[in-house]
Amino acid sequence: MTAAQAVEAATGWQARLAVGFERRGEQTVRAQCEHFGPLRVQRSLYPEGPQVCQTIVLHPPGGIAGGDRLDIVVAAAAGARAQLTTPGAGKWYRSGGRLAQQSLTVRVAEAAVVEWLPQETIVFDGAEARMQTRVELAAGGVFCGWEILCLGRTAAGERFTYGRLDLATRIESAGRPLWVERGRLTGGSSWLAAAAGLAGQPVSATLLLAGRVVDRHWLAACRDLVAPEGVLTGVTTLPEVLVARCLAPGVEVARQWLIEVWKVLRPAALGRVAVPPRIWST
Repeated sequence: MTAAQAVEAATGWQARLAVGFERRGEQTVRAQCEHFGPLRVQRSLYPEGPQVCQTIVLHPPGGIAGGDRLDIVVAAAAGARAQLTTPGAGKWYRSGGRLAQQSLTVRVAEAAVVEWLPQETIVFDGAEARMQTRVELAAGGVFCGWEILCLGRTAAGERFTYGRLDLATRIESAGRPLWVERGRLTGGSSWLAAAAGLAGQPVSATLLLAGRVVDRHWLAACRDLVAPEGVLTGVTTLPEVLVARCLAPGVEVARQWLIEVWKVLRPAALGRVAVPPRIWST
């Protein structure tokens, strides 16, 4: 083993991706793409036409282990519209006691829109993980993002019996906080089964729309959606944030409900029909 390989084995993967979008005429283009370590842009597509740049973010190792740190920075200049997703599930492996971290920073300029719509995150039993999200909106900027968390590899009958997942999300508009949330999910905690906690469900999901004054009709339309069997849902608002949450027995039904919420909100708040990325079906 070389000295560099020994350091990597001791510290884990350190990776950074910075992606920037600009509007040029009627088209949104990827104007910046800088990466270090195992984070890449797989490709950018235009399934809706030139106004929206759809970008697929790839983490080639396929999972995050103890000692790994991923930093993702997304910036949309004035008037740009970007949608980012992933080609598959993110996986947080059992860490052996070492912390694994992911930091997402999104900067949205005036009249720009960023959608952050990754596929699900699977937290293996024994993972020690920290996920941080910070969104900085200029006046008139809009963010729509979701996170689908699955505790344990449920298809194999695994549950989250030990380990820890720390979560922190902060959304600001022109420096003014719109949404601040912190949480800790501890493996084996009674809170995971409590009615006031995760109610025994292995999957929890949250969608946040921020930067628009929420119309009461949007809220009513989201609440009127019929959830799949076994899925517990709730939708509420602050003056410039809509929050949709669900607890579910599996990833597929949670994603199904979130997509229906997104289909309601995207034309209403973002002025575009919701077109699911093809990568979700592959």
